[in-house]
Parts: sequence; C-alpha cells; structure tokens
Amino acid sequence: MKIYDVLILGAGASGLMCASHLDENLQVAIVDVNDKVAKKLKISGGGRCNITNVEVSENNFDGDEELVEYALSVFSKDDLLKFLHNNGVEPVVRKDRYYFCKDSSDEIINILKRKTQHFDTLLNREIIELKKIDEIFELTTSKGILKSKKVVVATGGKSFKNLGASEIGLKIAKDFGLKVKEFTPALVGMTLQKDQFWMKELSGLSCYVQITVNDKILKEDMLFAHKGISGPSVLSASLYWQKGNISVNFLPNHNIINLTNSSKKLVSSTIPLPKRLSKAILKALNVEDIECVKLDKKAIENLKNIHSYEFAPAGNFGFTKAEVSRGGVLCEELNRYTLEALDIEGLYFIGEVIDVTGELGGYNFQWAFSSAVVGANSING
Repeated sequence: MKIYDVLILGAGASGLMCASHLDENLQVAIVDVNDKVAKKLKISGGGRCNITNVEVSENNFDGDEELVEYALSVFSKDDLLKFLHNNGVEPVVRKDRYYFCKDSSDEIINILKRKTQHFDTLLNREIIELKKIDEIFELTTSKGILKSKKVVVATGGKSFKNLGASEIGLKIAKDFGLKVKEFTPALVGMTLQKDQFWMKELSGLSCYVQITVNDKILKEDMLFAHKGISGPSVLSASLYWQKGNISVNFLPNHNIINLTNSSKKLVSSTIPLPKRLSKAILKALNVEDIECVKLDKKAIENLKNIHSYEFAPAGNFGFTKAEVSRGGVLCEELNRYTLEALDIEGLYFIGEVIDVTGELGGYNFQWAFSSAVVGANSING
C-alpha cells in the first residue's frame, strides 16, 4: 500500500494553504468529505470572501497570544497580500478595513487549486478514524484506509454543518490523548432577556454602536433582528461573551448632554438615530420624550445611560447561525512554533480546529492561512 509523506485532513482554507506551501517533491494527499474543495471560502463574504483586515494583531483573537503572534509573524497580512499579488489577485478594501476578493472568492480558490494540483485531492471521503501504528499513521475513511508518515488536521469547526463541518478534528485529538475545549458557537447573534425584548420590535434597523464586553471594546454596526441582536459589533462581542453583562454605547461619536443641552426640541429629535429607535431607547431608559429644557436631574442621569446601556444576553443563535466555532485543541498541547502535537510526532493541527478564534472581519481566514504556513514550514524542514 502506498505510504504518503503527508495527509492533510480538510480541503478548506487552512488545508489548501498548507498544501500550497509544501515541498512539491513530497507525496501529499488532501482528504475531504465534500465533493468540492474550499466550500466555506466559496460562500464567505457574500461570495467575495473577507480574506483579511487592514489591521491584524494577536489582540484580534481569542487564544494563546504568543502562539498567535508567532503565526502572524511567520505569515502576516502583508505576506498574504504579497502571496495573492504574486499569483495575480489584488483584493479590494471595503469600509477602510476589510480585504475582499474583487469579484469572487474563486480568485483565491483558483490560486490554491492551481498550487496544489500536483498533489492527490481525495474528495467525497468521510474521515472516520486516525491511528498511529509504529511510525505510520493509518487514516480510516469511508472509501478505505490511507497511510502516511505525517498528518495535518485541518478539519475546521462545527459551524456550517451543511458544508461538511463536524467535530472529527476533536475526536482525532482526543483519541491521541490531547486536551480539547468542546466547540461552541462564535461570531453569532445574541438572544435577549425579557427586559430587552423591545429590541426585537426594531427588527431590520441598524445603528453604529460601541459594545464593551469584559475588557474588549468593539465598534461597528449592530442589527436588530427577530431573534435578538446581530450585526458586526455583536458577532465580534459574542466571541468574548460567556455570561453576564455587556454594555452598549448607542452614540459612541456623540455626547448626549451636549446634544440636549438647552434645546427646545423633543429629546428623540436631538438623538441622531432613526426616530423609532430613539423613542424605543428613551422608553428603555425610562426617559419621557419631552422638550430637552424640561428634563429634570433624574431624567438627565437616566439619559446618560444611552452611552452605557447594560444588560445580560440570554444566549446566542446557535451553530446554525454561527460564522465560526470557539474551542478546539488546546494551544498548550501544541508546539507553538510548529503546531505539531507535543507528544505525537508527525501530527499537526492548523486553522479553526485549534482553540484560537478571531473577531469578525477576515481574522479567521488570516489565522487559517498563517497557521497553515507555520505547519507547512515545519514539515518542509
């Protein structure tokens, strides 16, 4: 039976990037349950894929800071852009922050397919089990057994089950005795307690806010939805929220006291938000919508809470709505400079299957690519 040099489990962003950086003389097979490669890349960002961000640092991730910092130093945002440029792709920047493919995510997918075409790509194969017998790994799939000297687990997280997502990466890690954190939904909308149900009535509206959760401050749009709250700021906040209060500043670029000071307008008319939202916030803050000059001291104090409206979300929208999964193989189980399991020679983990999760805005693809290159460099020696 053929023995590969490397088996890569998963033909997503991290698996393909890893393969694209491996020595062409190696015998490599990329194994995936789907009928096509890079299915998540394909649909991300409305089909244009938010590849990375203008500003990227370890502070944009929930995970081992030193491990993330090293991976970003090996293959940074600038290295990624150079890689794309050298292969004929020039991403465009949206909202002064987000790098997207200009026309279609196929631009980056085609690069990865082209740079891995000399390797075997084995699709429609469910990954069932991985063992190591002496020095050789044996991978059991739905279409038989594959053998290899080294294995890279790039199986991703649990979100996007319709694209083949599963917990097989955690099963493999646990079978080898590695500690893991079970996957939970991340970059996902939040559900509300009864006291915040007023937000549901604003479904479809959005506004620019600042959300504070623990020691993280996140500024972006918040979207009011039937289920609760969503939008970029909420999705990133969900990454850092476990339980307890978050604080929302509905006017991060204004001072409510300055806006209302000596004004004869109604309070709702001085707030630079959609009128329906302004009125709902005032009601939630227990502030009567009267002429500003008629506000008493207590009303003014309540009004200040428009900058710090605190509440505890009830939960989140779950895996069916989650962009990514939080959790994975614990970073302490891996060599932070190679991403090889400390106690299992030849077994590597990259991408979302590691307990590192980025904020919304291209960070998770950047992590997928950076961690992939770290693993590939180590395998190449």
